[in-house]
Amino acid sequence: MPAMLLAAGRGERMGTLSMRLPKALLRVGGRALIEHHLTALAGAGVSQVVVNTARLGPLISASLGDGRRYGLRIRYSNEGKQPLETAGGIVQALPLLGPEFLVVNADVWTDFDFRALRPAQSSLAHLVLVDNPSHHPQGDFGLQGEHLNNGMEARLTYAGIGIFRAELFAGLPAAPAPLAPLLRSAADAGRATGQRHSGAWLDVGTAERLAQLRKRLASRHGASR
Repeated sequence: MPAMLLAAGRGERMGTLSMRLPKALLRVGGRALIEHHLTALAGAGVSQVVVNTARLGPLISASLGDGRRYGLRIRYSNEGKQPLETAGGIVQALPLLGPEFLVVNADVWTDFDFRALRPAQSSLAHLVLVDNPSHHPQGDFGLQGEHLNNGMEARLTYAGIGIFRAELFAGLPAAPAPLAPLLRSAADAGRATGQRHSGAWLDVGTAERLAQLRKRLASRHGASR
């Protein structure tokens, strides 16, 4: 199954850190954020990866190249200066992805094992969910068994990892569009499933959370010496 890494975000909440460097290339644990995903995907048997880019995109393609050194083939979907948001970016990349594919936000850090994904046959989307972080206490979806719902109680947060079918995006143009409305419609139709990840996960969306992660990994590395 091919994978898509979402790396076209502007990274505005990173402040000056992302002015000259895409958020996906910010380094944690000795490697760029996106490289942690590439290594994990290759280890899970993925061989084909699409990376979407926008502003500063050439820096990403120059850094990652064709993916050979990660044991992957990387292709790029360039959205130009104006990112297409998540759904629009996926729509543009569909010709490179096929009928079913894995999508991962490049700006999350996690120990999730991609081999643990359990897509359901009838789903348009199968999401990995995590406990709500302090910066997103309201969560995104409820989870009953494997089925997602839009109820207001016992919600979990979408981890930015999921398997999608191209059918979810049928008829949409390659224009700016968010992903959440599509997922909510699929959940209402009983065609969205999920699984809970209880391990490490962090949305590295701000300079403060990036600093926290760097400190955490540095401490872990020091303790292992």
